[in-house]
Amino acid sequence: LHNPVNALGIHVFRQLLPDAPSVAVFDTAFHQTLDEPAYIYPLPWHYYAELGIRRYGFHGTSHKYVSGVLAEKLGVPLSALRVICCHLGNGSSICAIKNGRSVNTSMGFTPQSGVMMGTRSGDIDPSILPWIAQRESKTPQQLNQLLNNESGLLGVSGVSSDYRDVEQAANTGNRQAKLALTLFAERIRATIGSYIMQMGGLDALVFTGGIGENSARARSAVCHNLQFLGLAVDEEKNQRNATFIQTENALVKVAVINTNEELMIAQDVMRIALPATEGLCVPA
Repeated sequence: LHNPVNALGIHVFRQLLPDAPSVAVFDTAFHQTLDEPAYIYPLPWHYYAELGIRRYGFHGTSHKYVSGVLAEKLGVPLSALRVICCHLGNGSSICAIKNGRSVNTSMGFTPQSGVMMGTRSGDIDPSILPWIAQRESKTPQQLNQLLNNESGLLGVSGVSSDYRDVEQAANTGNRQAKLALTLFAERIRATIGSYIMQMGGLDALVFTGGIGENSARARSAVCHNLQFLGLAVDEEKNQRNATFIQTENALVKVAVINTNEELMIAQDVMRIALPATEGLCVPA
């Protein structure tokens, strides 16, 4: 999706400014701290060893930025926190962050896997694909189109890939739209539950991305009936998009933080490139 355009930009940049340092910031970089059990797929070993098929994860720039802002707002080092970050938008991913390190994330080898998204199915039974291919004579390219562009909120609701449109349809009684919103929340809740188990608890749950930052309904649905985990949302705070929306006595902080991937990329570029620019001067 993004790589061809990025590659073109790199090529043009190096042609026009051959002496300037070039920095590539990868959305997968934050997830390089995953341990083997989190990134290895249970496939024959040579697919990993020879072809590099493994979980890479995405939205790393956003997860890194938001978790850092959370720690600043709490006045606690990120290294002392167990955080689950929900980047919810047309593309959505969940990330478990323990001691400042990504320890699990929902997207995998591609951004197609994990939770349900705007037009992407997220995780499904893989045997569905050959079954559909045989029944409808679909090519691999057509199956990829089905999973990436025709599924998710759009596929289930039959209305739109935009959460706001599906929400509006649900409010008018559209059954499939209601089901799509429920599926969206339940897939996220299941992922959060597994990550809490992996980290041995939770200190903060963070919402970001277009849906996470702006939909009180989505946040409320994800956090529904989680009081047994010490996690409860104050609906008045939730409706006005307060930074912290947990109830007064909740043990787990629930935050709404606007992501800023551009700033995070700029900071990474400066950190990496600044030493390389010493001695260079910009012509007037």
